[in-house]
Amino acid sequence: MILNNSFDASLPEFLRGGRILWIVAGILVIAGFGSSIYTVEAEYEAVVLRFGKHVETVPAGLHWKLPFGIDRVYKLPVLRILKQEFGFGSAGATNDSQVSTRGEQLEERSMVTGDLNTAVVEWVVQYRIVQPDKFLFKVQNPEDTLRNISEAVMRTMVGDRTVDEVITIGRQEIEEQARIMLAEQVNKYELGIEIDLIQLLNVKPPPAVEPSFNEVNQAKQEKKRMINVAEGKKEEVRKAEGEAKQKIQEAEGYAEKRVNEAEGDVARFNAVFEEYLKAPEVTKQRLYLETMQEVLPQIGRKIILDEDASRILPLLQLETGREGGRSQ
Repeated sequence: MILNNSFDASLPEFLRGGRILWIVAGILVIAGFGSSIYTVEAEYEAVVLRFGKHVETVPAGLHWKLPFGIDRVYKLPVLRILKQEFGFGSAGATNDSQVSTRGEQLEERSMVTGDLNTAVVEWVVQYRIVQPDKFLFKVQNPEDTLRNISEAVMRTMVGDRTVDEVITIGRQEIEEQARIMLAEQVNKYELGIEIDLIQLLNVKPPPAVEPSFNEVNQAKQEKKRMINVAEGKKEEVRKAEGEAKQKIQEAEGYAEKRVNEAEGDVARFNAVFEEYLKAPEVTKQRLYLETMQEVLPQIGRKIILDEDASRILPLLQLETGREGGRSQ
């Protein structure tokens, strides 16, 4: 009792009488309240651990947790598209796993193709965190593991193809099959990641052989161009042959027409000649009248008089009437 009194006497006036306990309790309450509230930013989700055990995953917003380290919170950008770069590195990368060191980049992009040629391959992997709990706890370093798997998959794709396929015609197929294979491996290791895209950026032969490779490609392109030109000439030849056949058919048709017309004229002449032999005078008269019927309309304004005619023949009046009728 004497000790307590001496201790109280050594304290300031406002701390005597057990008030210090209330002050300490108040400080603890304020500290506990302050450490119980946390905010999850947009595009993020938070994984909450209680005594090291996963209890819940919460979305963006304001949340409450147990204070004094009982609950621990890990925030992950689940709505953000992340990427990893292989064989090169963009400046200003904020994600440690996005790029590798300069020496590692040189090793990553140097690959051997299926026909034992070398190629320089640079690519990008885009992914999202879809299962935060697996991303945090299934594998110790999930993003480093993703880098290793991505490189292994790409080397498999390149090693199964020739250098021409890798550099030119096979790029899209490599991208799609690499994405599928990488997604299978990610699911197998339960990284909690979804692969959105694999894109080949810069694929070329090594600098030492690049000029020779370009010359080969130019020769192949020139070969294709010459083949296309030859195909065009071949098409012109086919067109000319078609036109020639058409002209021949037209000539044959015209010849057949003329032969038929000649044979018809001969048959007609023979028929007339037979009638003439039967009645020469009648045939002469009929031929004369038919000829005059064809000739007179073409005479125009001409007057034909007989030697003893005293006036214009009525034929002139009829012709004038017909012309007048046409002119009306």
